[in-house]
Amino acid sequence: MSTTAFPTSGATFHPVQVHVEPALVGRNRLTTFFRILLALPHLILVGGPMALVATSTSSSANGSRYDWGANSGVLGVVAGVVAVISWFAIIFTGTQPQGLWSLAAFYLRWRVRASAYVALLRDEYPPFGDGPYPASVGLAPPLGTRNRLTVAFRIILAIPQIIAVWALGIAWGITTIIAWFAILFTGEYPAGLYRFGVGALRWTTRVEAYVLLLTDDFPPFSLE
Repeated sequence: MSTTAFPTSGATFHPVQVHVEPALVGRNRLTTFFRILLALPHLILVGGPMALVATSTSSSANGSRYDWGANSGVLGVVAGVVAVISWFAIIFTGTQPQGLWSLAAFYLRWRVRASAYVALLRDEYPPFGDGPYPASVGLAPPLGTRNRLTVAFRIILAIPQIIAVWALGIAWGITTIIAWFAILFTGEYPAGLYRFGVGALRWTTRVEAYVLLLTDDFPPFSLE
């Protein structure tokens, strides 16, 4: 499971970098029309876009229930368990076992590729597991002793970001539907909507990496 490190110079650096090669024209209308059906195996395994969004369901008997990461797939559940184990490891030792970090990073890389496909950012079918794809995430492993204080309160610290990506996810869903119709009728993905979709994928991926303890760097409130 390889990782990609990035140079640390520059004020805009963040250890989680998402890159999507633009695909605006000449889009595949047939696979776009059946995109959700084609993506089902990946959705089951790693979920799709906005996996970190909180969903609320109401019940007259039990009140409201909130579920986190409901769309994260089977491996997303595993990554969540890994994050809990990593939380205890970091709190007690100040370090995260490399194997646990690599497993969570493997899930996130796969999910980014699947999300790019589901969100119509690319037409190529994503690989199962690691493999070359025009949508990717580079993860720089934390160096040295981890920040136990921010790890201890990670979920609380992430609440503003979780609220932000919840609202962002709604907007992203709407723009993706608009793009779906645009591709079917014109064969093109509108450039403005495409930039927004890539930015939304970047933002949500950084928040998920933060919650999964892949990095201690707080995600910026930015699509860039």
